[in-house]
Amino acid sequence: MSSSDDDSQQRFALGFLFALIALIISVVVGTVVVKQMGGKGAAPATTAVASNAPAAVVADPAAADAASVRVENGVVKFYFATAKSDVAAGANEALADVVKGVAEGKKAVVSGFHDATGDAALNEELAKQRAFAVRDALKALGVADDKIELKKPEVTTASGSNAEARRVEVALGA
Repeated sequence: MSSSDDDSQQRFALGFLFALIALIISVVVGTVVVKQMGGKGAAPATTAVASNAPAAVVADPAAADAASVRVENGVVKFYFATAKSDVAAGANEALADVVKGVAEGKKAVVSGFHDATGDAALNEELAKQRAFAVRDALKALGVADDKIELKKPEVTTASGSNAEARRVEVALGA
């Protein structure tokens, strides 16, 4: 009988040991995953615009495949959903400083960008349509055609995401 009890205790000890090892491995893997994400999973979907432009709430372009607008260092950046050329809500507020600069004699320089995925010709055409949509938003705010300079779309080669590459930038030029 004592041999049977010893076997039973050994099986229990081995089972407990394996369960403990599995728990430790799970905790280590979970910790590594959380550290690699850098807390990105808990980031809010919207952030306030930090620039000279009027305050506006802007969606993070990398957070979802949706249109958004952001002002960074005086440059208005419009981000677009995949295969879309719809300008994000809040465009008028974001473009307020550009419109003011044009009224003071400067030009609005509109530059289109696209990501490097898919058909290059289609991407270039879509970037052009997006730039036209932003141009039309400027015109709707009273900016004259001759005060808007369109630049040829460029491929973004930066290390950012495709969502960040699908953008149109508006800056003031001479």
